[in-house]
Amino acid sequence: MNVTANFDLGYDKPLYILPFDHRHSYGAEVFGYHEPMTTAQIADVAASKQVIYEGFKLALTKGVPVADAGILVDEEFGTEILRDAAEHHYIFAMSCEKSGQHEFDLQYGDEFALHIAEFNPTFVKVLVRCNPEGDQEMNARQTERLKRLSDYLHSDRRRLMFELLVPPEPDQLASVGGDAHRFDLELRPNLVIQVIEQMQAAGVEPDIWKIEGLDLRSDCERVVAAVRQGGRDKVCCIVLGRGENEAKVIEWLQTAATVPGFTGFAVGRSTFLQPIVQLRQGTITRETAIQQIADRYLEWVRLFEQARTASAT
Repeated sequence: MNVTANFDLGYDKPLYILPFDHRHSYGAEVFGYHEPMTTAQIADVAASKQVIYEGFKLALTKGVPVADAGILVDEEFGTEILRDAAEHHYIFAMSCEKSGQHEFDLQYGDEFALHIAEFNPTFVKVLVRCNPEGDQEMNARQTERLKRLSDYLHSDRRRLMFELLVPPEPDQLASVGGDAHRFDLELRPNLVIQVIEQMQAAGVEPDIWKIEGLDLRSDCERVVAAVRQGGRDKVCCIVLGRGENEAKVIEWLQTAATVPGFTGFAVGRSTFLQPIVQLRQGTITRETAIQQIADRYLEWVRLFEQARTASAT
């Protein structure tokens, strides 16, 4: 491993993340806003993220363990939230990738370190779309940027959260009859492992891997084995919701929770999108939206913990 000496790679504690770092897609989907946004539009989006954050804080009073709870938010619309989270000593992750593009790049280019130091997040998060059978030149460019970021973070004793999305290549999708579910079940797990191994070989060293939900427990186990190979014993995974319906999110949470090394989740749009849209439409109040977000987040925590406890007995 190319990791700074004496830095304790990994984070093997429970981690229940409420992510709302969505930017361009969120502004378009909820508000119908497109780039470049006006000052008033930016304020609208930022205000809606405050509602989500208040839902998070309410959930902490309703039973979500503070030591295991965290948020993921962006600097673009969430500056005040990042500062408040730091003041309250919450676990918080900060996204650092450019939004709205397929290829990973750093949002603030060569100044990325200054922005990270300003907010001092618990985790720096990257969203990476990578298919090992896809565009090899793009994959190489992404990997080079990720290596630079990973080296900086660990040299500065900071932690990296790596959100991996593996979009299907056309020929891969064709091989399963165009069935996205079959791709997820039959092809994606092996592709995920390939990306993990390629990143490790290139010196990209996440502390937490944020993984799209897997249908089979055996695939979860194989992914954990991959992220922990070579002495990476404390590196862990959390499962993301990918904006899926409630039934699918529950299935993924309950499957992942039974596997040592899957320590939590990051479920965002499935938690907040409906209340935020209804608030925008004026069909519910701000207080109701906050309550609904808190209750959904709390329910994911309870489901995950119940499934983990049941599997241990």
